[in-house]
Amino acid sequence: MTEKTWWESVKCDGGQVVDKAKQLLHEGNVRRVVIKQGDRAVAEFPLTIGGVGAALAPPLAAIGAIAALVTECTIEVERVETTEPKDTTKV
Repeated sequence: MTEKTWWESVKCDGGQVVDKAKQLLHEGNVRRVVIKQGDRAVAEFPLTIGGVGAALAPPLAAIGAIAALVTECTIEVERVETTEPKDTTKV
């Protein structure tokens, strides 16, 4: 198996943080979420691959609390994609 990892950044206002985080998490393949204000990381949440539903509740609650304190921030999301190697043998 091959793993491809990449980062995605989204700028938003404090009131939009929770909604945007939910949207990004539900898109899948999320390994880590980092909330930054300016250059400073305010919070970082490692997530298990495939964690959906109740597993997302604690990070989303924490993101909601952080959103009340920040005005403009950046949400950085680390994503991972796992692919199976192609079988190149001919019969």
